[in-house]
Amino acid sequence: MSHAHDRLLWIDGRAVKAKGGAWFDTFNPGTGQSICRVAQASSADVDTAVAAARRAFGEWKRMSGVARGRVLRALADKLREHRDELAELETLDGGKPIAETPEADVDSGADCLEYFAGQAASIQGEYQEVDEGFFYTRPEPLGVVGAIGAWNYPLQIACWKSAPALAAGNTIVFKPSELTPLSALRFAELAKEAGVPDGVINVIPGFGDVGQAMTNHPDIDKISLTGGADTGKKVMAASASTLKAVSLELGGKSPLIVFDDADIDNAVSGALMANFFTQGEICTNGTRVFVHESIRETFLERLLDRTKKLKIGAPMAADTDVGAMISESHMQHVLSYIEAGKAAGAKCLIGGAQATVAGCEGGWYVEPTVFDGCSDDMQIVREEIFGPVMSVLSFTDEDEVVTRANDTPFGLAAGLFTRDIERGHRVAADLEAGILWINHYNITPIEMPFGGIKESGIGKENSRRALEHYIRLKSVFVARGAVDAPY
Repeated sequence: MSHAHDRLLWIDGRAVKAKGGAWFDTFNPGTGQSICRVAQASSADVDTAVAAARRAFGEWKRMSGVARGRVLRALADKLREHRDELAELETLDGGKPIAETPEADVDSGADCLEYFAGQAASIQGEYQEVDEGFFYTRPEPLGVVGAIGAWNYPLQIACWKSAPALAAGNTIVFKPSELTPLSALRFAELAKEAGVPDGVINVIPGFGDVGQAMTNHPDIDKISLTGGADTGKKVMAASASTLKAVSLELGGKSPLIVFDDADIDNAVSGALMANFFTQGEICTNGTRVFVHESIRETFLERLLDRTKKLKIGAPMAADTDVGAMISESHMQHVLSYIEAGKAAGAKCLIGGAQATVAGCEGGWYVEPTVFDGCSDDMQIVREEIFGPVMSVLSFTDEDEVVTRANDTPFGLAAGLFTRDIERGHRVAADLEAGILWINHYNITPIEMPFGGIKESGIGKENSRRALEHYIRLKSVFVARGAVDAPY
């Protein structure tokens, strides 16, 4: 499969050059080599894409929910049909192992489209009789949605944003991350093949200035962003100038608590999934692992035994467990945190360095790393690293560990392992997080609302709840009888 040709913007159902004629390279993290050139959008292209989305909106919103659902279902089928190609594209552009991408990236995106295809026909208002008449509510789409994606799950995020937006009757302008623009562009082509009308999905790769032009744009009705907390704050501030609706899916420093009565092997599995899947580049990752002192030695022994077996390798190799960091600068960022952990006195039990992969000497790899002897005030325990770095902390008391787990500006996710059903629900109620797992980690079925609290974001993705963020309600009062005017 060759990707050696330039990729253009996708506006109004076709590939177009960027107005300014600028290009940028997208790189293969596994080798450090350029994959291809991509047209670089500017604010002028944002204007063109928004105008196309606005034109397409009239026809799309007038289609019945059933008809829109049918189109989304056809797009889900297209993703499944092109599963291998899209999985390879994600691995090539994102550096994640080919063992992950067919299921975690392509299937999860198709599942999302399929779910919202089924929901599209069920969006309904309500009716109520009141004095002097009755009213009904009309759920209506917002209009043009500006969506800004992240680089860790490019295709999945394109689906998570487009599926509810389109199901509700909106059109979309999507800016993928400049580090991983390829799968969203392919997604837009497949959308056209599936019968999505021209202008309903537009994809404009570019840098921060494009996101800024979107948040400032007077004809974009809502911004949905997946990214870091700092970007989220900027987007929210910028959206205030036009009072856009905003939903934000931001970062985290999530706790994973392993109680003394946990199934230890299960908890180790959870901790591995919560730290090393997608090389640790997942916003919900449970990177603060609190282990009860009485089982800590056993837990660490089994954890290290299994971490040793993880294979760091070329992302395209079928037996690779851990792929490459997204960019050279991100690799350096992760390595600097590892050095900070060592300098602060945390004990590096395994990993802790850059890795080299035979045949991929130019790639950006970091060894899966486990720190023990961590304290709550260390930088590696306070700040989101977004790499394969686990901090293990010790505790003895339930109330104490809940307080420590909550002592963070973030509130995206949390997890706990215990065999005590009462404790499970009690601790779940006390932890400050938008998503919580009991005896599991990082499983995100599309039926379940996904989103954080505190500095981890605003709003929900997935589930019926996501539709609320893409709909506005109109109340229509209908009078019975004459107007009784006092003058």
